[in-house]
Amino acid sequence: MTLPEWTRLENSAIIYPSCKTRKYAAVYRMSVTLDCNVDEATLDASVKSVIKRFPSFRYTLRRGIFWWFLNRLENDPAVCSSADLKPFDIKANGGYMFKLSCTGARIDLDVFHALTDGTGAMTFLLSVVAEYLKLSAGAKVQYGKWLFNPEEEPVEQEMEDGFDSFSGTKGSLDQETPAWHIKGRDEKAGVLNSMGVSIELDQVRAKARELDCTLTELMSAVMLYSMQELRSKDASRRKKSSIRMELPVNLRPIFGSSTLRNFSSYVYLGLDLSNGDYSLEDVLSEVKYQKRLFMQPARLTRRIAANVSLEDNLAIRCIPLFIKRPVINIINHMKGDKYATYTFSNLGNIELPEGVREHVKDIHFILGRTRKRSGSCACVSYGGKLNLDFSRKIAEDDFERIFVRNLRSLGIWATVLVPSVPLTPARGYDKRMRPVYRGGSLIPKFLLTF
Repeated sequence: MTLPEWTRLENSAIIYPSCKTRKYAAVYRMSVTLDCNVDEATLDASVKSVIKRFPSFRYTLRRGIFWWFLNRLENDPAVCSSADLKPFDIKANGGYMFKLSCTGARIDLDVFHALTDGTGAMTFLLSVVAEYLKLSAGAKVQYGKWLFNPEEEPVEQEMEDGFDSFSGTKGSLDQETPAWHIKGRDEKAGVLNSMGVSIELDQVRAKARELDCTLTELMSAVMLYSMQELRSKDASRRKKSSIRMELPVNLRPIFGSSTLRNFSSYVYLGLDLSNGDYSLEDVLSEVKYQKRLFMQPARLTRRIAANVSLEDNLAIRCIPLFIKRPVINIINHMKGDKYATYTFSNLGNIELPEGVREHVKDIHFILGRTRKRSGSCACVSYGGKLNLDFSRKIAEDDFERIFVRNLRSLGIWATVLVPSVPLTPARGYDKRMRPVYRGGSLIPKFLLTF
């Protein structure tokens, strides 16, 4: 497979570099805990081997005259020192939009969202883990859904922009009303509070079957019900009567794509409380029917096509990036988090082959600081456990405590850990690495792309 020197940034990723600052960026962390301490040199060799199988991870973000674009890197990635989950300097990181580090028996992958979404990042991390176990423990690896063979050639479809097929499709955006936000005292920039909640997977599945819903629907309903309880204590609640959950959606299985780049959208699940509160049963009914309605392919296509048409609009494309960027940033600052109270991202259940599973003890997924919302929750199921990792930029943990209490009222008992597993690293300092690009003309043509 011949890799292009540069490629366009996919539609859903355009907003991330435009809104990135020293204090804020859309970053998240994946963590895998093994059965023994990790050797940094072997991990470094593993990522250098696996990166060949993930060519889309070998691109860096660069600024053109009209749009951001991705430029191929010639230098190899390197294992970094463990640090807090916060925005990092891409250029000082060798140009790479991800950071791989290890702390004791845990391997962490921090990702800037412009690179890929949760599915792409987890596939990369688990492939690195499998290669590490093969080199360090002689594990026999059976490659499949989450584990890619680094000796195989990359597949061209994994590099595709999944949003290209929506170009020219007619679309429209729903009119949303502002949602109520959880109140609290903001922490200083760079501070991310967290709480981990671990539940027996069989227990949650049994309750979901009893209530005739999916695991995601059950967790979303309990979260919305908990927000409703917290809102009832807010004296200014009447100003905003809606509470709303943003639920990211993996578009790959819906539209038949195998891309490893960003290919996700979102749906809003919400309650209008202007005429009173809901019972938990009513909240669950709302969540079930809203989720199934809004996740219909035709509805998702309409939303995606509307966003793609904005990017393809000739008048917008001709505006220089130095004008577009602050405008996009201001719009995001004013409206980006305005229409949802909270974000809940469920990566689903991860099953690994026996040779890898016997060494992997735990898997976690956590989101970084939000811009306006109080926090987020991300979860992943592995090894018979459902791991929910709550992150927040405010000091108060009222929402999380109410959520755990409401789970217990349903007979679902959880183990709570503060801070959550992915946010307990040993701090260190990274060496600055310089990005290396393929040589070209002084003013490459791709700088002029629009």
